[in-house]
Amino acid sequence: MVFILLCNFWVVYCTRQFSFFSIENLPSNDVALVLGTSRSTEKGKVNLFFKYRMEATARLFKEGKIKYIILSGNNDSQYYNEPLDMKKALLNLGVPENVMTLDYAGFRTFDSIVRCKEVFNQDNFTIISQNFHNARALYIARNEGISAISFAAQDVPDGYSMRTLIREYLARPKAVLDVHILRPNADVTSNTEIKKK
Repeated sequence: MVFILLCNFWVVYCTRQFSFFSIENLPSNDVALVLGTSRSTEKGKVNLFFKYRMEATARLFKEGKIKYIILSGNNDSQYYNEPLDMKKALLNLGVPENVMTLDYAGFRTFDSIVRCKEVFNQDNFTIISQNFHNARALYIARNEGISAISFAAQDVPDGYSMRTLIREYLARPKAVLDVHILRPNADVTSNTEIKKK
C-alpha cells in the first residue's frame, strides 16, 4: 500500500509542470498523440472519456495548437478498433483526414508512447487524454527521453466510472516498474489494422 501511494504521488509530482488545462496556456506542437479508449460503455451508451477526448483534439486542431494527430489505441480483434473509431469521430467534428495517422497497436499507454517515438519518429508531442491518465503517460514519455506535454480533456462527472479511476491508481505503480525495472517490449515493428470481414 505504501508503494502504491508513493508511486501515485511521484508520478503526479514529476509531471505536473508539463500538464496543461487551458488552451491559452498550452504551447503549440506539430504533433498530438491521442490515447484511445472505447467509443461506448459496456451498456452501449456514449463513453464520455472518448467523447471529451475527441472534442478536445478537434478544438486544439482548430485553434492551431496542433497540426498532425496520431490516434493510438487497441485493435486486437476485427470487431474492436479504437483508432478507427477516433478517426470517424474527428471527421464528424471537422478534422480533415489527411492530418490523422492511425496507430493500431497502442494496446497499453506504454505501447502508445514508445511507438510514437520508435514507429512514428516523434520525440516532441502533445498527449491528449483526461488529466488522471495524462500524468502516467507523461511519466512514461519523460523517462523515455521524449519532450512531451499534455492537454487535459474535459473530465467526466464525479462517480461516472470509479472502476476507471481505481484502475488508474493501480496502473501508476505498474508504469514506474515498467519504466525503471520491467522494461516491457512494445511492438515497434508493425502497424497493421485487423480488418473487419
